[in-house]
Amino acid sequence: MTACVWDDLVGQTRVAGYLRAAVNSAAVSHAYLFVGPTGSGKKTAARALACSLFCEDGGCGSCAACRRVRAMTHPDLHVLTPEGVAEYLIAQIRGVIHDVHLKPIEAPYKVYVFDDVGRLKAEAANAFLKTLEEPPADVVIVLIADDYDDVLPTVASRCHVVRFSPVPTSTARALVVERTGASEDEARAALAAADNVISRAIELLRSPGRRNARTVILDVLKRLAVMDGHDVLTAARMLLAEVRAPVDDVKAAQSDELDEAREFLTKGGASEIEKRHKRELTAREREGITELLSVTESWLRDCLVMARGAAELVDNTDAADATSEIAEVLSAPAALRALDAVRTARRRIAYNVSPQLAVEAMLFDIQEVLRCPR
Repeated sequence: MTACVWDDLVGQTRVAGYLRAAVNSAAVSHAYLFVGPTGSGKKTAARALACSLFCEDGGCGSCAACRRVRAMTHPDLHVLTPEGVAEYLIAQIRGVIHDVHLKPIEAPYKVYVFDDVGRLKAEAANAFLKTLEEPPADVVIVLIADDYDDVLPTVASRCHVVRFSPVPTSTARALVVERTGASEDEARAALAAADNVISRAIELLRSPGRRNARTVILDVLKRLAVMDGHDVLTAARMLLAEVRAPVDDVKAAQSDELDEAREFLTKGGASEIEKRHKRELTAREREGITELLSVTESWLRDCLVMARGAAELVDNTDAADATSEIAEVLSAPAALRALDAVRTARRRIAYNVSPQLAVEAMLFDIQEVLRCPR
C-alpha cells in the first residue's frame, strides 16, 4: 500500500505504524483520543487517517480524495471546534449526533475530528456519550487534546488513546527547510509564529500574505514604545486587518470548489458545502489572530533571552537589531509582565472578547513595559 500521507507525520513513527496497521487490517476503532503537546502532529495524524479511509489506494496522498482531505475540503471530513464561550455547545453536539446517522456523501466512511476536546464539558459530553460509544459502522471519531487530564473520564474511557511525543526542535526545523526551501532562520521564525506546529509553519512560509503580516507585526512592536494612544489604536486595527487578509485566498479557493461541484449537487448538498466553508473561514480568521499573538510572544521572549545573554536562542533573527536595543534595558520581571499581557489577550479572545479590544489592551500593556522596562 502506498502510504504517502503518513510521511506528513514527522517524529511519530510509533503512532503512524499503529494507525496504518489498524487501517490495513480493517481494525480501525470507532473512536480515538489523540493526546500530546502542541505541534506533535495530532491533526496531521487525523488527516492521514481520513485519507487512508477515503482513498482507494489506502492513502496515496495524490488522488482527489487525499488532496481534499489535506485541504480540509472533503465533504465527509468534519472538523469541529468549540462554538461556545470556552466550550462546546450542546446544540453543536446535537447537530453532530443527527449528522452521524446520515450516509457519507462520497467516501466509504465519515470522519469527525473534535479539536481541543478538553473544552467538551459535562452537559454536552453527556449528550454525546452514547454516540461516542456506538457510532454507525461507517463513522470514525477522533478527539484531540493536549493533556489527557483535561478530558472528562467518561469521554476518554470510550476511546482508544493514542499518545504523541514532542517533536524535537531540530527535526521540525529540518523538515520545514526541506519542504519549503526556506533558510534555517526563516524556518525558526515560522515555527515560533506557528506555535511549533510544522504544517502551519510550512503554510506560513508558502503564503506571501502571512509572511507580510508577520513583518508588519514585528514592525509595530519595534515602534510601539514611541507611539501615542491614537497610533496604538490604529496599529491594532491594522494588525488585525493584516492577519485577516490571507482569508481572501481561502475565499477564492472555496468559490472555485463550489462552482466546480454545483452542477453535481442538490440544493441541500450545496448548502452543506457553504456551511463548511463558513466554518473554514472562521477557523482561518482565528488562526490569523493566533499568529498575531504568537509572533508577539516570540518577539518578547527574544527580548528576554537576549537580555539574559542567550542570543543564540533568539527566534526572530530578522528583528535582532531592535531586539538587542530593548534587551539592553529590559529586566526579567518587566519581560514577564509583557508576556503575561499576551497570555491575557489569549484568554480574553477565548472567552469571546472582541479581538480588537483584546489586541488594543495587549499593545497598551506591552507599551507600558517598553517605556518602563525595569
